[in-house]
Amino acid sequence: MNKQQAALLNGIALAYIGDGVYEVFVRDYLLSKGLTKPAQLQKHATQFVSAKAQAKIFAAMEAVGFLTEEELNYFKRGRNAHSKTTAKNTDVVTYRISTGFEAVIGILHLTHQEERLQELWKFCVKVIENPTPEEK
Repeated sequence: MNKQQAALLNGIALAYIGDGVYEVFVRDYLLSKGLTKPAQLQKHATQFVSAKAQAKIFAAMEAVGFLTEEELNYFKRGRNAHSKTTAKNTDVVTYRISTGFEAVIGILHLTHQEERLQELWKFCVKVIENPTPEEK
């Protein structure tokens, strides 16, 4: 898909693809660390894929100005998208932030910005693997 086609997708569609791409990154990472038992994988995957975790990652990105202006626009588009899906384990605001986060991943994937996607992934790992003293 070229950039013009991807740019026409709504925020929910971008988040949908971004969710899948992010899930693959997480699973690949956990398997590369030698985690193979289903219970272990689920426990560790939740640290990355929950709406709360994704909102935490976005907050860290926002604090250091990690995202470009264009990426922030896609984030806002995903965050503001209206979905029939409701948050199961978190509040609506956190859920919307995670949807925006996934939309950024979606647009990067669809426009073949693999290097930037890898930078974003490394940032995610850094945030999740290095909790603040309050989170420990």
